[in-house]
Amino acid sequence: MTYVNEWEDYTISDAALNDLTFRDELIALGLNPTASGDGDPGQGRGQLSSLMIDFGRNTTQNLLDARQGYMASAHLEQAGRWLGADFDFYEITAEGRYYLTVGNRAVVAVRGRAGTIDALGGPEDPLVPFFKRYFLGGSTNLRGWGRFDVAPLSGAGLTIGGHSFMNFSTELRVPIAGNFGAVLFLDGGNVWYDPWDFNLDDLRYDVGPGLRYNTPIGPLRVDVGYQLNPIDGLLVNGEPEKRHFRVHFSIGHAF
Repeated sequence: MTYVNEWEDYTISDAALNDLTFRDELIALGLNPTASGDGDPGQGRGQLSSLMIDFGRNTTQNLLDARQGYMASAHLEQAGRWLGADFDFYEITAEGRYYLTVGNRAVVAVRGRAGTIDALGGPEDPLVPFFKRYFLGGSTNLRGWGRFDVAPLSGAGLTIGGHSFMNFSTELRVPIAGNFGAVLFLDGGNVWYDPWDFNLDDLRYDVGPGLRYNTPIGPLRVDVGYQLNPIDGLLVNGEPEKRHFRVHFSIGHAF
């Protein structure tokens, strides 16, 4: 159980706001680069007071390189109401992972996640801070896209984040020789603007191979994800997306 009390007050310069190649960094910092119901683009102000409860169970021997067992977790958060402050919402997220060794060599790994965040006044009201909105894409979920590339779009084709998400990933991990291994993966998922809006007919999918090199701190990895159903109208760095694959370098498994 955790209690959080935060205050934010920021203004993004016009130069940073108009440089669309800098947009990912603003989103990563939790700063709102998009015009919304809570004021002008590039500005944010408010106090968050919330109570969070997290549950978890892990039966794997080594979560950095799990080969058998499962992990389950749930997160509940209540902000505002009797806790006061400016933001007023509740959030529920859950995640499950399962690992199975096949033939004492290969590993099948599966993960599923989902979450929603809901405000009393609806998502258009300034009751949910921008940094709580959901985005997908990147090296740990939908690997066919870059980070923050999968989310509801503005009329200009820019991702603005959502209030519900769902995604899954499955991998087949096979040793090759020595410390080297290979992976085949399938990812799926999406983000929707409204709370509790889970549309299984509206998922994005990607597939691809990966290469692993085991180290004491976890595997070094490279993944190449290819989009099976690209997002129409998506802008990346201010330009229409034409490259329907991504290459990711990282440390540790995707999950």
